[in-house]
Amino acid sequence: MSALKKSDKKAALDFAAWSFNVTTSVGLIMVNKALMATYGFSFATTLTGLHFVTTTLMTIVFRWLGLSQPSHLPLADLVKFVIFSNLSIVGMNVSLMWNSVGFYQIAKLCMIPASCLLEVVFDHVHYSRDTKLSIMVVLIGVAVCTVTDVSVNTRGLIAAVIAVWSTALQQYYVHFLQRKYSLNSFNLLGHTAPAQAGSLLLVGPFADYLLTGKRVDHFSFSSLALFFLALSCFIAIGVNLSQFICIGRFSAVSFQVLGHMKTVLVLSLGFLFFGKEGLNLQVVLGMVLAVLGMIWYGNASAKPGGKERRSVLPLRSASLKGSSEEKGGAEK
Repeated sequence: MSALKKSDKKAALDFAAWSFNVTTSVGLIMVNKALMATYGFSFATTLTGLHFVTTTLMTIVFRWLGLSQPSHLPLADLVKFVIFSNLSIVGMNVSLMWNSVGFYQIAKLCMIPASCLLEVVFDHVHYSRDTKLSIMVVLIGVAVCTVTDVSVNTRGLIAAVIAVWSTALQQYYVHFLQRKYSLNSFNLLGHTAPAQAGSLLLVGPFADYLLTGKRVDHFSFSSLALFFLALSCFIAIGVNLSQFICIGRFSAVSFQVLGHMKTVLVLSLGFLFFGKEGLNLQVVLGMVLAVLGMIWYGNASAKPGGKERRSVLPLRSASLKGSSEEKGGAEK
């Protein structure tokens, strides 16, 4: 009975973490699209830096409240993570700015096969035939959307490719660092958020000028633009925190599989608030095919032999190793 209650509690916490991530992620995409498209604040890199400033303030408050304990993260690992994460978020913001909401979300579907490839290469994970076929269905759906979405452009496609691979690397590295150094979400954010805030605010104005030809210090803020900027920074706190929580509980690939509902929500809200933006019947059919492939992947990988981890990341202690093996077994 206690084991059943423990399982129910874990399921409830997993659902709460996933719901928190879905709500904040969809909200941030909509707010950022309004801020950039409607009010003209197209400085994606600077905006990301401001997101991490507010996230850093949150980690300071958490530390003051005793929710975050002292921990250690080597400088080399911190630098690698900051590079992956900065490329990920800046790439996503630039992709959102240069692409339609529909193509932006469809491109993100590629993160599932990208994350799977990282697991095969670094963790020696083996996938069954059904699991591989489901990934192929995802890729076919993405290809259909890419060909038929007339709003795709060269620079937007390049930004999407960079965003997909850097995001896959960043999410894999979150799980890697949490397992290797036994870091919880608060501790990892406490290490990474200040470094990301400083680096992005340092290069942000220059990068934004190269991307847009505009200077952030010359932007004329209206009261509504300031409101959406503040709202974007506030919601970004929840996105950053929920992402670390979810990846710590689910692994990067499972996190991507559970995130397919965000695609449907964002496409629907994008159509409602911003018009069609290249959304036509072919794009919708491709999106449906890709999402069905993702659902198939979730079912296939959950079956015995569907996804088997053949190596476990070496940890610093035997107790941590046992915990990691238990988690790896739950993901099969």
